[in-house]
Amino acid sequence: MKKLLICLIIIFVSSSSGIYSSSYLHTSYAQRKPIPPYAKWGQLAMKSTQEKYPNAQINDYLHIGRISGSRTSTEKFKLWLKDQQKEFGVLVDIEFNNTTEKVIKVTFKETTK
Repeated sequence: MKKLLICLIIIFVSSSSGIYSSSYLHTSYAQRKPIPPYAKWGQLAMKSTQEKYPNAQINDYLHIGRISGSRTSTEKFKLWLKDQQKEFGVLVDIEFNNTTEKVIKVTFKETTK
């Protein structure tokens, strides 16, 4: 009986110290997601919007998509902003040269939806 009690104490101490715990046996790794091809244009959309609306806070961001042309393409984004008076959306289009990726123009259109 005494030996059984000692064994139980050893098992309890060992399990509480992590020697036999399942978390000790399993290691989790953070998943790395690939960087989307529109990421640099998204950063530009956010930076340009913050410059145009310096008193507003960007609360949300959505990549709508890309319109590809033969010489130029346009990345389309929607950002949701809030300033002291209201919340509103801003559609941001970034047109760029397909070969050089030089920005041709950035346009903004406010929306309530």
